[in-house]
Amino acid sequence: MEKLPKIALPIVFVIVVLIILLAKSAVTIGSGEAGVLYKTFNNGVVTDQPPLGEGFHVIAPWNKVIVYEVRQQELFEKMKVLSSNGLEIQIDASAWYQPVYNELGKLHQNLGEGYLQRVIQPAIRSAARSVIGRYTPDDLYSTKRDAIQVEIYEETKKILDKQYVQLNEVLVRDVTLPPTIKEAIERKLKQEQESLEYEFRLVTAAKEAEKVIIEAKGKADANRILSASLTDKILQDKGIEATIKLSESPNSKVIVIGSGDSGMPIILGNQ
Repeated sequence: MEKLPKIALPIVFVIVVLIILLAKSAVTIGSGEAGVLYKTFNNGVVTDQPPLGEGFHVIAPWNKVIVYEVRQQELFEKMKVLSSNGLEIQIDASAWYQPVYNELGKLHQNLGEGYLQRVIQPAIRSAARSVIGRYTPDDLYSTKRDAIQVEIYEETKKILDKQYVQLNEVLVRDVTLPPTIKEAIERKLKQEQESLEYEFRLVTAAKEAEKVIIEAKGKADANRILSASLTDKILQDKGIEATIKLSESPNSKVIVIGSGDSGMPIILGNQ
């Protein structure tokens, strides 16, 4: 009975140690995450192998695993930048980004877990200032916004391509101009719309006038051709045809054949 505790104590100690080692050796990577393995006694961060994927992993207890989110993430930025004529403009933008999966070890080794603040934010701010500085407030307010968005994306991507980060999209959500500039641009756009509307009315009126002239000319030409083709003989034949049709009508009438030069009939009736 006295020997049992002495034997049990080392066993309990071994079991506790094994539990601690197992706890330190077991690593679970969640959905949308990946792990960078750090080998304490073997050159530190592992960069020549893919990161640990989702699921359960067992590592040496003296090593560590740094977990990164590898899904697409979104960064919101409010920036004050200067236009080409020196006016301060506020840009609300967002960037969709994610780490390059197979280079996650290099990302951790070179930039660490704070890579968002170290490279992504400075890159998008620098690109936005560079691009906006090439445009006027008129361009930002009107049709050039899509082009500006593309340029910011392309310039930011050039910077991040060498930083183990994949940039998927940059969206310019809002552009805030100084109130006086915004009002001046709106007045200018309104005047341009009114000018275009006036020009449209002038063009429409000119086309309507041209249409009337063409129709009148067509009628005049038709009448001239018809007058030239109506000889006395044709008119007399037409009169005879009309007389025959009237004589066949059931209405009572008296037809007196004329004896003048034209010989056209005179029709007397009770209708």
